[in-house]
Amino acid sequence: MSSAQKKNTFFGGVAILMVSTIIIKIIGAIYKIPLGIILPDEAYADFSAAYNVYSFFLTISTAGLPVALSKTVSEANALGRYNQVQKVFRVAFFAFLTMGLISFVCMSFFAQPVATYALQNEKAVWCVMALSPAVLCTCCCSAFRGFAQGHMNMMPTAISQVTENLSKLLIGMGLALFIGSLALQPEDFGDRMMAVGAIAGVSVGSILSVFYLFWNHRRTRRLHPGPFTDKPDGSKSILVHLLALAIPITLSSSTTAIVTLIDTNLVNGQLQSVFQSMMDAGPAITESARGFLDIGNKSAQILLDNMAAGGTAVLDSARALYGAYQKCMSIYNLPFNLMVPLTASIIPAVSAARARQNMLEAKQVSESALRFAALMALPCGVGLFVLGEPIMWLLTAGNTDHTIAGPLLSILGLASIFVCIQLVGTSILQANGIVNLPIATVVIGGVVKIIVNFILVGNPDIMIYGAPVGTLCCFVIAAVLNLLIIKVRVPSAPSYGKVFFKPVLASVVMGGVAWAAYGFLSRALGGDALTFKGNLISAAAAIVLAALVYFVLILALRAITREDLALMPKGEKIANLLHIK
Repeated sequence: MSSAQKKNTFFGGVAILMVSTIIIKIIGAIYKIPLGIILPDEAYADFSAAYNVYSFFLTISTAGLPVALSKTVSEANALGRYNQVQKVFRVAFFAFLTMGLISFVCMSFFAQPVATYALQNEKAVWCVMALSPAVLCTCCCSAFRGFAQGHMNMMPTAISQVTENLSKLLIGMGLALFIGSLALQPEDFGDRMMAVGAIAGVSVGSILSVFYLFWNHRRTRRLHPGPFTDKPDGSKSILVHLLALAIPITLSSSTTAIVTLIDTNLVNGQLQSVFQSMMDAGPAITESARGFLDIGNKSAQILLDNMAAGGTAVLDSARALYGAYQKCMSIYNLPFNLMVPLTASIIPAVSAARARQNMLEAKQVSESALRFAALMALPCGVGLFVLGEPIMWLLTAGNTDHTIAGPLLSILGLASIFVCIQLVGTSILQANGIVNLPIATVVIGGVVKIIVNFILVGNPDIMIYGAPVGTLCCFVIAAVLNLLIIKVRVPSAPSYGKVFFKPVLASVVMGGVAWAAYGFLSRALGGDALTFKGNLISAAAAIVLAALVYFVLILALRAITREDLALMPKGEKIANLLHIK
């Protein structure tokens, strides 16, 4: 395989998606950081709960089919079956459209029961309805993206995703600020409408993406009009083949979405139960919960404030804690989102290598993907763990109690590492034709998460802190099981010592530097009387210093190999520049 072909097959696509992901994350930060400031925790809870149900329907509709489509198209291209490629797309698009319509109906016509019973938050109903067009349009987008990725062309995916996120930022944030300026009454209603405006930008962006991807698909097809001589399979045969690949992947991915939806219901329900028991305690409310990180006393004060304000005190108090947790989740998802370029490229790249019987290339792609995952996920997770509280103080500008949110983010930081490893491990297994076992690992982890959350969130001394602990337990189990299965079932499995040891070492040292630097600077700039400005200086300096230390350690330890970089565009030049042998 030539160097030019290598660049086009795997890390060329990864590089394109990685750049787009960085752009998307910057846009997302510009969007979510101000949103976390302008939306109270209660309204942010509505926003996030609606997103969870949207993610559930989107996962059910699109998790498996784009992967099956890209895999099937990649294999057909490798064999020169170009008529087969076109027919596979037509069959897949019809399937996407059908799933999108079903999801749209559920989120639009049945929004009230979904919000009330599935989310345990009846006030999220308008946010659910505002997202219903997005699930239909994104299903159609997934067909075009899967087709392009099957040709190892990641540019349409990148452009369409940037378009969606720019729309979310400009239109969504614009609507939220405009609605906020109207000062609608009562105040809680105005806050809820701001959340609806913010989330409406997602739907507008998905509509724009459909138009772009449709235009791009028509344009690229005109460049290769044929005629081709191969005889394609029948529509029924293609659909059965696609579903045989897609259903296990969908079950695996949707298990996480189902667990998240159950978790949303469970956490809100358990929080409301605890708050109801506090309310029933009457004058003894401030003594009804003590203990873990003082959450009991803080939550009691939240309930007292809501009781004084009138309205649905129990529901609004649960929304407040859940909203703080979801603001942490938006940051926790950053390392996870950085894995998307890898997972989008692993399956078609490994599938094509296996179709050519090139097992060495398949192993190299898998090992490099795991190594890049570790190099990105570990420093992010360790950094969030060490600096959880100052980061939440900065990113919410004091609109959320950072003494509650900070420890939540620290626990989620550790969980994010295992989420990334689990995700990449699942893609490696799927690319090697092992599609059922990853379902079992996620199911096992999900069941553990539900049990842990039920026990801990319902404990007045722990409450919302049980949610990230459950997430951590879930993905530690799923990631470790995936790695064990890869070692046993995948031919020429990666060497985990080579993959993980050096990134772990560099990340631990980096975390120690970040912790020491922040502690020293925060004490020097105010100690217990540290101001927001002092926290900003301390946290920013600690992050910059930690990043520099990590970069130096990665180079000094030779944690990334020349073979890895050779698969990237300009990889040889990068390796020479960094003196990597």
